[in-house]
Amino acid sequence: MILPCIDLMGGKVVQLVQGRDKALEGDAPLEMLARFSAFPQIQVIDLDAAIGSGANDDIVELLCSRATCRVGGGVRSVDRARKLVEQGAHRVIVGTAAFTPALEEIADAIGHERVLVALDSKDGRIVVKGWREKTEFTAEEVLHRFEPHCSGFLCTYVDKEGMMQGTDLAWFRRLRAATDREITAAGGITTLEEIRELQRLGIHAALGMAVYTGKLSLIELANLT
Repeated sequence: MILPCIDLMGGKVVQLVQGRDKALEGDAPLEMLARFSAFPQIQVIDLDAAIGSGANDDIVELLCSRATCRVGGGVRSVDRARKLVEQGAHRVIVGTAAFTPALEEIADAIGHERVLVALDSKDGRIVVKGWREKTEFTAEEVLHRFEPHCSGFLCTYVDKEGMMQGTDLAWFRRLRAATDREITAAGGITTLEEIRELQRLGIHAALGMAVYTGKLSLIELANLT
């Protein structure tokens, strides 16, 4: 499955480089959703909620009312997870809170089948809190720890996020070998060849910058779904 991404900041659709520098703004949220109508699911990340500077709840709810969306950003409590489900989120992405007791509480509250754990890697280590804090763990080390509390993983190769330089397929191969849970790859995916290799591995692809810049054609991508 190919998932176009809608990242929200200040009420706008944006694309960041490595989670920090805004590279571009997309069209209005509903216009982007219309462009992505050929895809079965959309990934929506509330960047303001992720870094604790606010939230884009009205837009998230609107997008979830129009499409099947997996939603993340600032999901650090049961209340936040429940709110996203109430807003229509098909699945909820948990990042920083996965390393706290909140993950089990969230899974119990909304069902583990709705939970995706975000494992974002930079310089070989998992990063949390909007990619601003590095942990001591590698993704391969923690996959089994989280499996009882989620239905899959969103794994972002932060080193290449937004840089249009390709991703690290070897990393995703190692992750695929380490778990039988669903994996969605993100971070630097730039070519159809990379997407085909991920599909061969049984890994979904979440796409941002390559779609927004036109490097990857939505028509060609739709034919791969």
